[in-house]
Amino acid sequence: MMNLLTFIGSIVIFVSLSVDIMRHHGDYDLSTGYLGIQLVVCLIFILDFFVSLAAAGERRWRFFARNFIFLLVSIPYLNILHWTGVTPSHEWYLILKSVPLVRGLYAMWLIIKWMVSYDTRNLMVSYLFTTVGFTYFSALIFYSFEYGANSHVHNFGDCLWWAWMSVTTVGAEIFAVTAVGKIFS
Repeated sequence: MMNLLTFIGSIVIFVSLSVDIMRHHGDYDLSTGYLGIQLVVCLIFILDFFVSLAAAGERRWRFFARNFIFLLVSIPYLNILHWTGVTPSHEWYLILKSVPLVRGLYAMWLIIKWMVSYDTRNLMVSYLFTTVGFTYFSALIFYSFEYGANSHVHNFGDCLWWAWMSVTTVGAEIFAVTAVGKIFS
């Protein structure tokens, strides 16, 4: 149940990140609405960590050592920065806003693992789900850094096309011009 809540929380973070990137084009602000969403989702992630830690029984220290990174990515860093009055740069804003997605990717992996364990036909569905998810995320990050700097990127559809052509190894006529875009490519 907690894995499902974690997965839903990561979808909420993912959707809000998408809306923020497509709506603001580099003008990022820490709205109280998003900060509230991130705080609630991160609290769910932290609760999941401690529920799992309690369920580990005698293996608590082993669980803690193996999953400590999930506790770290569950901390609402943007909320903490907002409370202290620190304004991050565009790059750090996107990184800190995306950090909770690491926890969500783990939940996605657990759900896919559960799907595949019941039926081998679900392996194809899991593969497609993962491919589409990573393609969309790649397009989103590419759009965030290339829009305005790249003369070939006019809208999010161009970036989605770039990502899909890159995933299928066909290649697109869009090439990265920013350092982050080149590294990400």
